[in-house]
Amino acid sequence: MIKRVLIANRGEIAVRIIRSCRDMNIEMVTVYSEADRDSLFASLATESVCIGPAKVADSYLNQNNIISAALKTGCDAIHPGYGFLSENPEFAERVAAEGLIFIGPHAGAIRSLGNKSVAKQLMRANGIPVIPGSDGIISSIDDAKAVAAEIGYPVLVKASAGGGGRGMRRADDDASLARAFAEASSEALAAFGNGDLYIEKLILNPRHIEVQLIADNHGNVVCLGERECSVQRRSQKILEEAPSKAVSPELREKLTDYAVRVAKAAGYVNAGTVEFVLAPDGNAFFIEMNTRLQVEHPVTEAITGVDIVREQICVASGAELSVSQQDISYSGHAIECRLCAEDPDNNFMPSCGAIDFLHMPGGFGIRVDTAIFPGIEISPYYDSMLAKIIAHGNTRKEAVYRMRRALEELIVRGVKTNLGQLYMILYNRDFLTGSYDTGILEKSGIREYGID
Repeated sequence: MIKRVLIANRGEIAVRIIRSCRDMNIEMVTVYSEADRDSLFASLATESVCIGPAKVADSYLNQNNIISAALKTGCDAIHPGYGFLSENPEFAERVAAEGLIFIGPHAGAIRSLGNKSVAKQLMRANGIPVIPGSDGIISSIDDAKAVAAEIGYPVLVKASAGGGGRGMRRADDDASLARAFAEASSEALAAFGNGDLYIEKLILNPRHIEVQLIADNHGNVVCLGERECSVQRRSQKILEEAPSKAVSPELREKLTDYAVRVAKAAGYVNAGTVEFVLAPDGNAFFIEMNTRLQVEHPVTEAITGVDIVREQICVASGAELSVSQQDISYSGHAIECRLCAEDPDNNFMPSCGAIDFLHMPGGFGIRVDTAIFPGIEISPYYDSMLAKIIAHGNTRKEAVYRMRRALEELIVRGVKTNLGQLYMILYNRDFLTGSYDTGILEKSGIREYGID
């Protein structure tokens, strides 16, 4: 069993991993940048090491410093969390080369599934439906136009590497395709160091459904159900729930089968998420696989009772999964809201500054994953997410009511947040009926509403 883990991340996910390590009596080492010197995650760990200046390239993406910190502090494993180096196959290889355990999939799986165009080719070869589009990387605008003419507009130009809505543009005709191609390539190169693009048909009015799985080194693959991730702004999720009202038992069984086939085709080990777009006609298409822990994993934990981080660590240690597919059952409904430091009056740009007052919600059925506290400085260098509020109830209606109560209790002063927008979503008719898709915010006209 792993005895000492270096957590190569920051913020709430570092705190989340610390908690599972403590439950397992595992020592943990955190790394931090100079800007995070006074952070909660640094103070909670067994040991903490400064790995560089505030900029992520000099700290949380600095592979040399992270691996050196792990070796010098006697760690036998590294947990990358999500983002940063979590889906970097070269980092996974370097960790293994130093005799350390990478708590995640092996580099080969990250390469084959992390590259979206390669992953789609793998899915086609294994009979898993994918959205019509290019067979691989599109190298020129002329090739892009040829593919668009074949599959029909509208289309999406997408970065082959990365995610989070970056490097993605819609095109409705040849003129807009030329602009989209140039913009997406430039953005992808800046964000991921890779400007490669592919094209796929844009499914109008879709739902975004994902399936959580975890696999071990003994051939076992277990799916933990689906999550509904259709509440998005700028193609980035801001509210997730599990299970999805759009997924019938029959569709759940089909998506589970697809997810297991994805994992087995890639020889996948550890936690991962297979993402699908669900068309209005009920057809589901593979879009990508995230080869890491997801931000929204708590809603799955809430309805299954499975500690996904604990399973990650056990699997990385060589153990079999503690649960089988037959053990998995679903209890009630869970919703997660992502509270972000954003200014709604300035196009939701990041809001920075010191938090001078904070009150987090609690009570029955409420979980809060966060690393903020009164006095902490919210830096411009990192992701704007402050906390994840998770509400669990016996029914979806109960989960909605509990989330409303939680957001009414939540007070953050010193920075501006998206709290009002989250609160109004919980009163939106389409959301309440469960009949929404990824265009819910645009269709409803939901904007920021102040809550003092």
